Amino acid sequence: MVKVADLPTFDLAEILDSEAAIGEYLNLVLEEDDSAELAHALGVIARARGMTQISQEAGISREALYKALRSNASPRFDTISKVLHALGLKLTIVRA
Repeated sequence: MVKVADLPTFDLAEILDSEAAIGEYLNLVLEEDDSAELAHALGVIARARGMTQISQEAGISREALYKALRSNASPRFDTISKVLHALGLKLTIVRA
């Protein structure tokens, strides 16, 4: 019998290894129109890129960044904007 503890863990950050993968993932999340999921996705992307580096570039402490980008978080737009900038990304508005 296989126990849950014996199963390998899945970390999405491990497969976000290219700009294309990151862009595709972020676009899928944005289509869901869920701000908490966007915060979580940015946290996953930041971990994929290196949370320490992203926190330094965003001007946000690493601990505060983890807190702001956890599941079910509701970060301010200013935080989202700083993280996107640190990731070299930007939001673009298009007509729905």
